[in-house]
Amino acid sequence: MPLPSHPLRKLGFLTIGLFDEADPRRGHESTLEIIELGERLGFDSAWVRHRHLQYGISSPVAVLAAASQRTSRIELGTAVIPVGWENPLRLAEDLATVDILSGGRLNPGVSVGPPMHYDQVKQALYPDSGDVEDFGYARVERLLDFVRGKSATDFSGVEGFEVFSDRVQPHAAGLGRRMWYGGGSLRSAQWAGEHGMNLLTSSVVKAEESEDFAEIQRSHIRTFRAHHPDGDRARVSQGLVVIPTDSASPEQREKYEEYALKRTPRTATPQGPARMMFAPDLVGTSEEIAERLYAHAAFREVDEVAFALPFTFGHEDYVQILTDLATRLGPALGWQPAA
Repeated sequence: MPLPSHPLRKLGFLTIGLFDEADPRRGHESTLEIIELGERLGFDSAWVRHRHLQYGISSPVAVLAAASQRTSRIELGTAVIPVGWENPLRLAEDLATVDILSGGRLNPGVSVGPPMHYDQVKQALYPDSGDVEDFGYARVERLLDFVRGKSATDFSGVEGFEVFSDRVQPHAAGLGRRMWYGGGSLRSAQWAGEHGMNLLTSSVVKAEESEDFAEIQRSHIRTFRAHHPDGDRARVSQGLVVIPTDSASPEQREKYEEYALKRTPRTATPQGPARMMFAPDLVGTSEEIAERLYAHAAFREVDEVAFALPFTFGHEDYVQILTDLATRLGPALGWQPAA
């Protein structure tokens, strides 16, 4: 458990990659610059969110392909790709290609469920099969099979001057062990464990057995490991919104505190018919945040994290937050930057 005597092993961050519709390149460049900064600061991983028909990254695999050519060490992840928007075979090809380009640094995170606002988008997304598409775990199972090298066709060999493979090419050895599932329920945690995936926990969980966020998240982690072939060694990464203020200006501190305050009411009780619980944003000095993390029941179960950057801040804010994460909070948790 990460106590003051047990150091945090891996420190990562997650960004949504917002952009202005009038100048989308600037926003995408900002995201790439933030990932480059993360590598210079010694972060172990950088993760991007996935947003469709919004002003955030709609194609994280393409963005990470670009990031792979501007970095050399930092691991690159998606948190998460909703596979309801994807063809598992084509996605497997894209993931394998980027993993090859990155030198084996890709960490694809995925989730299940129908696309958001599905009734409004299904005619554009699946005009001929919208009513019969399967958005459950079987869709991820297909993706896992293709990534792990199982046959995609019963045909292979030479036809004329062309050579055909019966499995996805390129095959990225090791990628199958770096597949992550973004789960927020006991069922998802168990399924991910049974299928040998890694588990991404976030700042949103389903209140099933409790209304205490940390207790719920801890139960998911323990359920996952209880059903994973690797048991207690199975990888789990915790994602919370963490905003250190050590080097922030007075104006930045005020903005960060107001941001967290506006989001606090939703953390008090389960929200909506699905009873979703949201974690409070952690804002304060690195010393204050470290103390709160050591008291967090789920944090004490993990040794790697991917802290989420807030949605709506500016580039200079992200630079300050990342710098404090790497130079102040990380060391306070016993973490050492990668060389």
